[in-house]
Amino acid sequence: MYTTLISAADLAGHIDNPSWVIVDCRHDLMNLAAGREAYAAGHLPHALFADIETELSGAKRGADGVFRGRHPLPVRADLVETLRSWGIDDDSQVVAYDAHGGMFAARLWWMLRWVGHPAVAVLDGGLAAWQAAGLALSTAPQSPRSGTITERAPLVTTVSAADVLDNIKGGKRVVIDARAADRFRGENETIDPVGGHIPGAKNHFFKDNLEPDGRFKDAAQLKAELAPLVGKPQDAIMQCGSGVTACHNLLALEVAGLPGAALYPGSWSEWCADPARPVATGT
Repeated sequence: MYTTLISAADLAGHIDNPSWVIVDCRHDLMNLAAGREAYAAGHLPHALFADIETELSGAKRGADGVFRGRHPLPVRADLVETLRSWGIDDDSQVVAYDAHGGMFAARLWWMLRWVGHPAVAVLDGGLAAWQAAGLALSTAPQSPRSGTITERAPLVTTVSAADVLDNIKGGKRVVIDARAADRFRGENETIDPVGGHIPGAKNHFFKDNLEPDGRFKDAAQLKAELAPLVGKPQDAIMQCGSGVTACHNLLALEVAGLPGAALYPGSWSEWCADPARPVATGT
């Protein structure tokens, strides 16, 4: 069972295994059609496509009309139905990949763990690593059978905006923001309507988890860099712009042997939508 990362060579050895499900998570926040277009132009053999906006996210507003963020979590039962439509069973090995250092694949990795499925890994180095190994892509359409995955107890934890606000008022949990340093400081904000960060948060840009070739740093290096930042992982909260790249930091923590941190799914996009919530800028 692969539960964090898998190499291109190891995946190639199982590429025709019918109990393995490969999911292409390529996406572009500024061009929502780009991921599907890239998939159509060439994808890993047997891979299916996951749409971040429609399949790996839920309604942006709750039943009360309150904005939940740009990529809120779907209802768990709805996610399970999506996973079944991809042919995923309880004993399937799932592999997610993208072409962005794992920033979108890690979202699916975390979401499968959220519905209690441990056998999920991210292709280390993504599409580039696959191609660098001389492995072929496919343009063949996929017609998955119906899967039988069931909803089980989550293997991960989440916190709400209210939890984060209470923590600001006197909690002891560390909040880690996965966005680039300039956006964290409140500069060059082009996605959300307000620049800045949650007061008291620390910044760890998700791309700092990677080597120059797009593969994750090894476990020892990740632990050396992340352990001083998060302290006790079970007391740490991971967030980002909309709950996507925070999952990259959560994956890095898992690789480092520092499991247990929580995700704030709404992240900055939900937080800054309410003017009553405090905002900090600078470092």
